[in-house]
Amino acid sequence: MDAQTTGMMDTKEVNIGLDQEGRKHVADALSGFLASTYTLYMKALYYHWNVTGPHFHSLHELFEQHYEDLHEAGDELAERIRALGHFTPGTFQAYAEMSSVKEDDVLPKDSEYMVKNLLKGHETCSREARKVLKIAEEAEDEVTVDMMVARMSTHEEAAWMLRSTIE
Repeated sequence: MDAQTTGMMDTKEVNIGLDQEGRKHVADALSGFLASTYTLYMKALYYHWNVTGPHFHSLHELFEQHYEDLHEAGDELAERIRALGHFTPGTFQAYAEMSSVKEDDVLPKDSEYMVKNLLKGHETCSREARKVLKIAEEAEDEVTVDMMVARMSTHEEAAWMLRSTIE
């Protein structure tokens, strides 16, 4: 997490029916998932801007759908972390350190590699959401559990669609 926000709770009292320790565990897990979500968002946007080839139009639109969803999801995750009484990470450095999805060193050589990389990223995020869900269940945080179920569904559908485009 950012040096300025690592482990930082907001100083305002939070009395939402979850204990402080449980809220911290969930907020920490959500922070990592937020980093992965935004890393995948940046990757989808990067590909949207740079895709070429015979499937340009359909992939350009597909990648746009992905980055729009991921941007919205990132905002919802950050707001949940804040609702739990913690500050969110928000720098590229923090995201790089915390993300389970890794950035590209270079632009993939063609659209098939882009699709495969996004597929891998969505599968990674689905697995990470399952881990966050388990932490949220232990903390009895049904709101975060519900969010993770929705994110798993979205990532798994995105992965299926991407997998179906590979020849």
